[in-house]
Amino acid sequence: MSMKRTSHRYISAAAIIAALVTVDGWTARLSGHGAVFIGNAQARVGRPLTPASVARRTTRRTIRRSAIYVAALPAACVNTSVSGTVLWQCGATYYQPYGGRYVVVYVD
Repeated sequence: MSMKRTSHRYISAAAIIAALVTVDGWTARLSGHGAVFIGNAQARVGRPLTPASVARRTTRRTIRRSAIYVAALPAACVNTSVSGTVLWQCGATYYQPYGGRYVVVYVD
């Protein structure tokens, strides 16, 4: 089969598919019923409700990391726990240990 003939077949197949999708959408809109070939996508993203997964999502929502890193903590820091995550509180600023240094975090 020649290259020209193969490309014509691909183009014809794409045109037929496009026409079917278009007609399917029109008939679904006109009739008020669902589409015959292509329906609405209803993706269901799983969010298991185990205690660990709920705690992880809650922690992500309440503690946000910044892009500010420090090598050592300031004086008079207190070790505290927020939603099960260990943080260092130095005045009004919170730090989280990260790879041998500390990152400033915001607690919401």
